[in-house]
Amino acid sequence: MALRQAGNADLNTTRNLTAHSDLIWTAIGIVLLIVAPFFVYPVFLIKLLCMALFACAFNLLIGGGGLLSFGHAAFFGSAAYIAAHTAKVWGFPFEAAIIAGTAIAAALGLLFGVIAIRRQGLYFAMITLALAQAIYFLALRLPFTHSEDGIQAVPRGWLFGLIDLRGNLAMYYTTAAIFLLGYLLVWRVWKSPFGQVLRAIKENQPRAISLGYNVDRYKLLNFILSAALSGLAGATKAIALGLATLSDVNWQTSGDVVLMVLLGGLGTLFGPVVGAVITVTMDDYLAGIGIPVPVVIGAIFVTIILLFRRGVVGEALSWMKR
Repeated sequence: MALRQAGNADLNTTRNLTAHSDLIWTAIGIVLLIVAPFFVYPVFLIKLLCMALFACAFNLLIGGGGLLSFGHAAFFGSAAYIAAHTAKVWGFPFEAAIIAGTAIAAALGLLFGVIAIRRQGLYFAMITLALAQAIYFLALRLPFTHSEDGIQAVPRGWLFGLIDLRGNLAMYYTTAAIFLLGYLLVWRVWKSPFGQVLRAIKENQPRAISLGYNVDRYKLLNFILSAALSGLAGATKAIALGLATLSDVNWQTSGDVVLMVLLGGLGTLFGPVVGAVITVTMDDYLAGIGIPVPVVIGAIFVTIILLFRRGVVGEALSWMKR
């Protein structure tokens, strides 16, 4: 009895320390978001935050549910096209265009999920890739996407009719708020009983089924949520940068988000953000000096896999626990 009470006390202490640590890192992150545009070009930070949110959404699927998708660019890119079109052609305000793009991504997530969710492993990944390529073909052929030219000169508009988003600082802080809300949603799902069930399914699906959980329903809900958050990132990027192109829906974008999550740390909350920072920064810097970006990123990826198999954040957390 005494040993059990001592064990419970240790568990409660660990949980309190973890919660306290999460609050500290969240506070540090908010401070960094506030001061960052005074040291780094805001447009670059906007792109970085959009990709970081995209990586967090993907990590919710693979890190929380163990589902590897090679087609997440379909949600990111389709939301970008819809948000750009509704803002430029239909005159939707900023928030309505963002909601429209996110809703389309969630609907596609439902469609993809119903088709693919009963498969596992490589079969699931290949089905999502095939479906994403179908979306790419539609983006290439549908008149409103303008094929290779994409949708350009998308107006940012006003936030709630009060804040002019044409200024880079205003647009940055709006993007930062969207990223922070998305990240906190992922954190809440991760810590919730729903997230715990997802991780149980990831670790041992037959056991989760034997305990009475509707595994397919949990995985489908997780897939839709991940798709919606990916769409939120894509829609925000299209409005903020004023552009939606085929690269947003291309298979390479799906590969990039996989790389970000693996570099930062699969299954960690902050790892995808770190992976996005590394990837986007290298892509921007190396392209500016003429060095072949894919070659360098590939070499770094191989190095990370060989030396830091848990990713940057995963290895750091493992070292801190020793």
